[in-house]
Formats: sequence, C-alpha cells, structure tokens
Amino acid sequence: MNRRDFIVAGAMALGGAAAWGQKKQPVILVVGDSLSAEYGLARGTGWVALLEKRLAQEKIAATVVNASVSGDTTAGGRARLPALLKTHAPTHVMIELGGNDALRGLPLKSTEDNLAAMAAESQKAGARVLLVGMQVPPNYGTDYGRRFAALFGTVAQAQKTALVPFLLQGVADGPDPTRLFQPDRIHPRAEAHPRMLDNVWPELHKLLK
Repeated sequence: MNRRDFIVAGAMALGGAAAWGQKKQPVILVVGDSLSAEYGLARGTGWVALLEKRLAQEKIAATVVNASVSGDTTAGGRARLPALLKTHAPTHVMIELGGNDALRGLPLKSTEDNLAAMAAESQKAGARVLLVGMQVPPNYGTDYGRRFAALFGTVAQAQKTALVPFLLQGVADGPDPTRLFQPDRIHPRAEAHPRMLDNVWPELHKLLK
C-alpha cells in the first residue's frame, strides 16, 4: 500500500468509526386510533402534529411517523405493527389504543394481551415504548371502568414501559367536559389537543433524553 492509499484507508476508517459512534436520530412511531389520527379536525391541529412542533421548539431533531387509524383496535394495531417496525425502524413507539376495544365491548384480557404483545415486539425491535392509557365514561359501570383503566398500568409494569395513565386528563374529567368535545362527545375538539400533548410530553421527553 502506498502512502496515498494509506491516507485514504485511514480516513475511511476514521469516518466509519465516527458514524458508528453517532446516535441514531430518534424516529417516533405513533400507533393509535382516531384520537391520534385527527378525526374531525383540520390537518395539523391534532396532538401528534403539535408534537412535531414541540420537538422543533425544543431543538430535538426527531422524525414523527403517525401511523394512527380511526376506528383501530388493539388487535388491529398488533396486526399492523410488524410492518411498521420493519418500514420505519423506530427508536420510540407510542401505543395509543384500547378505546375502541371498550366501545365494542371486547374482552379486557384480549386488550391487555394485545398491548403487551405490541410493547414486547417494539422493544425486541430496539424501540423504547410509551403506553398511552385511556378511560371510559361512567355509564360503562364503575367496576368495568376501574378494570379498564388499570390494565394499562398492568401492561406497563409487566413490560417495563413508560406510561401516560390517561390521554384525556383535563379534557374528559373537567367540570364541563362536553365543551371540549365534538358533537359526537367522543372526539376532542382542536382546542383540547394541546392539553393532550401536555399529558404525553413529560413521559416522552424522559425517553428522548
């Protein structure tokens, strides 16, 4: 090897070492339902879109992939997840599912199992997981409501994930909750989404550090 070849080879080796030492830019995959898919809202006003703006304001270089689908259940999210992980190779996965399971009266054990499987598969793919919890209105019954709300914490503890206990805290449990909801009384208005982001941000920010 002549001197020029030696210099080129050395530069390539140093460049490779530098690239190896660099951390991958965060890719945040959001797998959710209509609450994350901007149902009934103008594009760019939902909490996931607001998250992108928050990241820019905080000077955090990250890519947000919103793979949320209106009407999706935990079973649907579980079925879609492998392809999403393969396509986007996320560093962080936020799972916001379960509300439609409750609306359809699906077994709580199925919801819990699906969320646990999604968390485990995301972690196996190298992503850090944030589970976003939900609660149901009082008319579902006290016992059912308590068990539904608790299953998110159960999954988070078992899978060792981060947890937002209730995405709609401060929105659905206020003195006049209907004010912040669309006429269907299920989907929040645009003015509620900054609060929803505020509920998510502290836990996500910890994972991004």
